[in-house]
Amino acid sequence: MSSDQRFFDYLKRRIGLDVASVGPAIIERAVRQRCTALKVADNDLYWQHLISSEDEQQALIESVIVPETWFFRYPESFATLGRLATKRLAEIGSRRTLRILSLPCSTGEEPYSIVMALLDAGLSAHQFSVQALDVSPYSVQKAQRAQYGKNSFRGQLIDFRERYFSADEDGYRVSGRVCDQVTFNVGNLLDPAILGSHLPYDFVFCRNLLIYFDLKTQQQALDVLKRLTREDGVLFIGPAEGSLLGRLGMRSIGAPQSFAFSHNREPEPAPLPVAKPAVRKVPSLAAVAPRAYVSRAQAPVEQAPQAKAEGLNSQLQHIATLANEGKSTEARVACEQFLKHHGPHAQAFYWLGLLSDVEGQAAQAQTFYRKALYLQPQHSEALVHLAALLESLGDAAGAKRLQERAVRLGRSDQSEGKQ
Repeated sequence: MSSDQRFFDYLKRRIGLDVASVGPAIIERAVRQRCTALKVADNDLYWQHLISSEDEQQALIESVIVPETWFFRYPESFATLGRLATKRLAEIGSRRTLRILSLPCSTGEEPYSIVMALLDAGLSAHQFSVQALDVSPYSVQKAQRAQYGKNSFRGQLIDFRERYFSADEDGYRVSGRVCDQVTFNVGNLLDPAILGSHLPYDFVFCRNLLIYFDLKTQQQALDVLKRLTREDGVLFIGPAEGSLLGRLGMRSIGAPQSFAFSHNREPEPAPLPVAKPAVRKVPSLAAVAPRAYVSRAQAPVEQAPQAKAEGLNSQLQHIATLANEGKSTEARVACEQFLKHHGPHAQAFYWLGLLSDVEGQAAQAQTFYRKALYLQPQHSEALVHLAALLESLGDAAGAKRLQERAVRLGRSDQSEGKQ
């Protein structure tokens, strides 16, 4: 291990940063800067200080993160947002306000641009609200100050500055009617509990973040983003991230230069196999015995009072019974209600995967199976069914890896039974 590998690994664990996406020199420079600021002689001494100080951990993150943003970056996406928001309000009337999320919000230019775009589209303040999050407390504090210099205004179309800003000796200050629409908080997209108590959003902006993650972390982050976006909602991403979303179960809404995606409600065509696909029998719900499933890996269920655990098991048993009776629609609704009330749960995602699998919705089935395995890596049924699905789609290597995991799990269970 090189002297700096531990810092690379730390930033990967903490914020998901893939060193290859920014280059090791950026992180090495940040470490040197922090050593100089603290007057620490070498990396070893700095490492000891880093792991013992939350303030220093955040300072290192701030040194690595260099916000690069400005108002109305990718202007076509804001024009698309205005059109979609107007259409959505016409559909829902006055039943509720539109909910928009910006993360990472950086120093505030994006969420404030969202507000200005919606006001320009004719929306009133009571018709929408914007939630903004960033992993950097410093960036959030700067966003809340709402004070900006000339670098935040780029391009020729800056007439919005006359409408929504006031000039002072320090630059330009965002008007109160724009600031009042945004709520800022510190938050990490990779936190499994992020916004767990919030309803999904009509529109989510998460631009130029996924490109800094490796594939595994991208999948993890996208699962969170899909959870945060309503089924009929829209996710706006960066220009370089479109092909990634297409591979991971989202589809473009077809708005040019807007980089806007929605949940894929249609079955995706199977990718062209590199070898002849294996003949696979589509799973039958009737062949899956209904049973309650208590996960050893899910601590909340194990630690809950007995009555609560019995209640969860009873609901899962009900889902299994509906599925095995062929009541797919009712079973799917029961799963969604379960997840809404109890949060992410491996067995509920497994049943959604199996229901999608039986219906021939391969892409959706993969997503749900992977969610189950993310929450419980040793979920044997999800392993087996996902492996079979991948093999049928021609992904022999992926199927083999899952099959090997299932075999190791079986051996582990046998060993435990002998003890």
